[in-house]
Parts: sequence; C-alpha cells; structure tokens
Amino acid sequence: MSPWLTALLAAAAYIVGSIPFSVFLVRWSTGRDVRAVGSGNPGATNALRIAGPRIGLLTLSCDVLKGVVPVVLAHQLEVSDRTLGWVAAAVVLGHVYSVFLGFRGGKGVATAAGALGSLAPAVLLAVVPMFVLVLASSRFVSLASVAASLSFPMWWFLFGFLGWLRPPSVELLLCATLVALLIAYKHRSNFARIRRGAERRLGELRVREGEGLDDAMPAHNSELFGQQGATRATGLTQQRGNRE
Repeated sequence: MSPWLTALLAAAAYIVGSIPFSVFLVRWSTGRDVRAVGSGNPGATNALRIAGPRIGLLTLSCDVLKGVVPVVLAHQLEVSDRTLGWVAAAVVLGHVYSVFLGFRGGKGVATAAGALGSLAPAVLLAVVPMFVLVLASSRFVSLASVAASLSFPMWWFLFGFLGWLRPPSVELLLCATLVALLIAYKHRSNFARIRRGAERRLGELRVREGEGLDDAMPAHNSELFGQQGATRATGLTQQRGNRE
C-alpha cells in the first residue's frame, strides 16, 4: 500500500470526522450554540440536554455514521490493516480536534464506536452491555463511555486469543488502544467533576433558556462544591432573581 494513499485516506477521514453535526443540529433546532451551553461539549449528550431526545439521537446517529463510512470505504479498497488503523484513528481525531471548530471538538465516543465497531462488530456487541451496566449503576455517561472504550481492545484481544474471532493485527489493536486512551484523556474534566460532585447524571436537569456553561446546577446542591461552588451557585440564583 502506497504511503501516499494511506495519507490521503487518513486526511479524508479526518475531514469527515471534523464535521460538527451537534453544532449544526442544535443551532438549527434551537438557535443556540451547543459549545456555549450546558457542558460546552459539542457532542450527543450535550445536544440531548439542550435540544431534547430527537436532536440528541440524531446527533448520536450522525456521529456514529461518520465513524463508519470512512472505515467501510477503506475496507472496500482492500487496504492493509495499518491503513485501516490510520483511517479509524484519523476519523476519531477529527471529531475530537475538528478543523472546523478551531481544533476543538467532542469526546469522540460515538465516532469511535462507529469506526472501531466497523473493524470488529462482534467486539462492539460485547462492549455495549458494559456501557449499559456502568450507566445503569452510576448514571454517568462519561464514566460508562470511558469504561466501554478502554474495554474494547481488551475484549478484542481476548476474543482473538480464545479463537472466537480472527486475532487482530498489532496495528489494529494499537489503533483501538490509542483511541481508547484518547477518549479517556478527553474525559479528564468529567472525572474531576465526578470527584467534586459536580458531574450531571443522565436525566438530570435539561438546560434551560439563558443558562450558560454548567449553570444548570441548583443552588441547594452548592455545599457539594465547597466555598467557591457555594459562592457561584448563590450568585447564579441572585442573577436569575434579578432577571425575574
């Protein structure tokens, strides 16, 4: 496989991954900027909180599909595993560091599910129950996403070792591992919020009109955040009272 073709396919995958569907869909449905509301993350979870289930599900579907398409097309070209790994990693990198958003972006979970799931669908099916289990027990989408992502290369290796699947090549296993580590790295702020009790659980408090980044936390929970959190929550309450 020509290195030029590998570079071309990876570059194309990066551009596809960079398409910020959440920004377009939330702005189209509500007129708001998903990056300036709620968690500020241009992903499906924040779109769900801001614009509701329909836009959240549509954003999720688009983010998954943009991970699927480049990998499937590259596979149809019968490229090497190394090239497939580059394409899968590039499309996730595009979502996380979008060229259209000033090299900022989402957390990459849905796009990674599409890309890596296209490489090993059976492994994705094994990862889904872990995601559901962690989400059901914690209601933290971030925690469930990282747990599922980190388990993907481990399940893939285990299935190959047991002979249930064709053993993954070193290149593809390395790709899955690097993507999982990237997703974990992008969730570091979520883990910090979990530690101090500020991370929203699934189903908590849809973002209301006029609220900015993480403004939707009720003032009566401010004791969870210490002196700084209490001051911030009180100030937000006073501001809303003045507006009313």
